[in-house]
Amino acid sequence: MKVKIYHNPRCSKSRETLQLLRDKGIEPEIVEYLKTPPSVEELDRILQKLGIEPRDLMRKKEKPYDEYDLFDKSLDRETLIRAMVEHPILIERPIVVAGDKAAIGRPPENVLAIL
Repeated sequence: MKVKIYHNPRCSKSRETLQLLRDKGIEPEIVEYLKTPPSVEELDRILQKLGIEPRDLMRKKEKPYDEYDLFDKSLDRETLIRAMVEHPILIERPIVVAGDKAAIGRPPENVLAIL
């Protein structure tokens, strides 16, 4: 099974999740999403696999969240996804995708359920 991790090497939870995968004998495809953000379509697919809405994947304490009024409940799904693609710092991390499943590695052990 192909496994992909949307990774931020500066984040301890992201590093721990990557190490957990490696400890399980899995060498995932690593996407440093701050350098290479997912496309709108890719992020939409990830959200569907996670079974959550865009706002549930947003880091609300990051500057762009307030700067662009992303707390506004009238904003639609596409607008929120586009905001995360344009400002990937807003995307919660790490995200692990395995086949048709995905999990957020907070805590890192969350990803074990999809492997």
